[in-house]
Amino acid sequence: MKFMLKAAVGASLLALAACGGQGDDSLGDNVADNADAVADNMEAAADNMSNETAADALEENAEAIRENGQEQEEAIDDADVKANQQ
Repeated sequence: MKFMLKAAVGASLLALAACGGQGDDSLGDNVADNADAVADNMEAAADNMSNETAADALEENAEAIRENGQEQEEAIDDADVKANQQ
């Protein structure tokens, strides 16, 4: 579970580093969409678990990944705006 969270954060940071300040929101959207896809997969896995405690923990991690994706999307958009102002 921690690996998936780290992978999502790493992908988000990589996408942020690649942002060229072109005013294109698609990069941020892609990061958020990727985080949503990872979270959806984790929630699907949680639905198939028989251990409720583990399933709840997996769902909480999925929500954290989804929120992180949204935060990264905003950071990318903010970085893009700052790059265009310089």
